[in-house]
Amino acid sequence: MDAILKTDNLWVEYRAGQRGGAKVAVRGLNLNVQAGEVFGFLGPNGAGKTTTMNVLLGFVTPTRGEAHLFGVNVREPIARQRIGYLPELTYYYRFLSAEELLRFYARIFGLTPAETERRIDRLLKLVELESARKRLIKTYSKGMQQRVGLAQALINDPDLLILDEPTSGLDPLGRMKVREIIQRLKEEGKTVFFSSHELGEVETVCDRVAIVSQGELRVEGRVADLVREHQANLEQIFLRIIGYQPSSLS
Repeated sequence: MDAILKTDNLWVEYRAGQRGGAKVAVRGLNLNVQAGEVFGFLGPNGAGKTTTMNVLLGFVTPTRGEAHLFGVNVREPIARQRIGYLPELTYYYRFLSAEELLRFYARIFGLTPAETERRIDRLLKLVELESARKRLIKTYSKGMQQRVGLAQALINDPDLLILDEPTSGLDPLGRMKVREIIQRLKEEGKTVFFSSHELGEVETVCDRVAIVSQGELRVEGRVADLVREHQANLEQIFLRIIGYQPSSLS
């Protein structure tokens, strides 16, 4: 089966000032994500996760190597027509209601008015915002704003969702709701590629995970296989890979 998302020896380097050397954000990264998978992309802050996503989204040009979506190089705009994206920090027009925001994005994708209304009804039900559809976004809680962001990412009925820390800053109830939405999307056959620091939730919802540190892929595989191989839960595996040593209080 062809991969929906693939990186091949991907490198991204940044110039560290006029006289500084190059800072390597991603080092020879190889990833393959198949259709219908929920794939967790894990790593500490500064590991290269967001940079990798920015390459996939066309925001950053790789220094070396290639990235493909649906078999098309990400440098081609057509490669991104079938994806939905939720950034870690969302900012929407707070003077709009949820349904007005979704109509705005639907127009960007050229949806007909009838199809727009059908999708808005379905998505607001999916993210459990039907009763708040006419409220201004500025009155929403953080969790509600994150859920309307998910609805926005789904308005074009994408085959692949790229989510950057979708549960960041949410309380336990908000994280649970987002996790349930991701599970429903998986049941609909969507492919979800997301980064997260919530390792317990990743272990629950993901089919496979990749852990990166300092821009390099350190481990990849099915969650159950990794847990069995390392005789540890995902959080313990993660801490070992990044070299975390607990400090002594004595």
